[in-house]
Amino acid sequence: MNSANDKPKTRGKRSVRDMAMVGGPALLVLIAGFWIAFQFVEPAPPKSITIASGGKGGAYYAFAGHYRELLAKAKVDLVVRETSGSIDNLRLLKNRSNDVQIALVQGGTGNPSAMPGLMSLASLYYEPVWVFHRGPRSIMRLTELQGLRVAVGAEGSGARAVAVQLLADNDLGGKITRSPLGGSEAAQALIDGQIDAAFFVASPEAKFVRRLLAADGIQIMSFERATAYSKHHLYMSTVKLPMGAIDLARNLPRNDVVLLAPTAALVARDDLHPALIELLLRSAGEVHQDGGLFENPGEFPSAKHLDFPINDDAKRYLESGPSFLQKFLPFWIANFLDRTKVMLLPLITLLIPLFRILPPTYRWRMQSKIIRCYRDLSELEQDMLERDEGSDLARFMAELERIEDVVSNMHMPPGYLNALYALRLHIDVVRAKL
Repeated sequence: MNSANDKPKTRGKRSVRDMAMVGGPALLVLIAGFWIAFQFVEPAPPKSITIASGGKGGAYYAFAGHYRELLAKAKVDLVVRETSGSIDNLRLLKNRSNDVQIALVQGGTGNPSAMPGLMSLASLYYEPVWVFHRGPRSIMRLTELQGLRVAVGAEGSGARAVAVQLLADNDLGGKITRSPLGGSEAAQALIDGQIDAAFFVASPEAKFVRRLLAADGIQIMSFERATAYSKHHLYMSTVKLPMGAIDLARNLPRNDVVLLAPTAALVARDDLHPALIELLLRSAGEVHQDGGLFENPGEFPSAKHLDFPINDDAKRYLESGPSFLQKFLPFWIANFLDRTKVMLLPLITLLIPLFRILPPTYRWRMQSKIIRCYRDLSELEQDMLERDEGSDLARFMAELERIEDVVSNMHMPPGYLNALYALRLHIDVVRAKL
């Protein structure tokens, strides 16, 4: 027999075992559901990605550096790859054998039908087309470049793609002497008189743009037919650079200038992790949302002026802002919770029926113990009645003591004590008959 001190421990163990017998299978079902759901959880985003920017002296490279600093705060390493420009960037994106997944690309340089698998994330800012030339007066039309030496931009640059297109619009393809210079090199060549004119596609913050605006003998072209160009090429907008906007003290530019302007955009491969899309756009928003000489505050990042189809996650972010979790939690925590929210489906699907099944199952288990003892007690009583008086008395007494011992060690929740005590009373009744 167990001592008085041992019985509470034994009963406690029995109670835990009863709950385990009922809850164990339910727990296994729940674990199986979670395991199946986990197969559909997206992998964690990579901690390092590569962006194709542009030359070190250009705006693309500078902006990519700003993005890198902001992503570093979220423990994501953005590797900035120097390139020759937009055409080169698109080539790197298209070739999936390298690690470039995102790029800064000038509007109008991409051909979606020839580059499947690429998507736009957002347009970022206007990139004006600057046409500088030598001479005492400013020209108003590109046709006036006929017969001149013109720098059309480096091979692989977005400036070259736009320059070639605009020259073709004016039937100047073979009527000028082309120079493959671009950026700072073209600006220096123009100042030195080695060329007569040069095309640039750059931010007004570019050093060579400011240098050319201030240079003696260098004029900037104001597009007289800017509206017509923008109708022919939908990726271009018309923007106005007001007199003195660059430098009020020196009154640069010296008059209002109308420019054509594609937009710079973030373009990515379609396998870029969705969480990184939101992180990139949040960083781009911090850099570009205040606007500039041509952009109104809050105008960019934007879902407009894009060459490639916009990614669904990017569109949702631009329309609705960051997700609830990203607003209040660090990036990696928010991303983990967002990825594992699919686990809620099996949790809800399984827990609701389990909560309905477990109570009656537990109740059945408790009642089955009572019923089993009643069955044994009933069989004992029936056997007693069928025997001659006094026969097999020792066997009947041993069986009754066994049943009583089972009942005395039986642990029941308070709600079932009435049945337990009723069973004990019936044991006493059978003992009296015995």
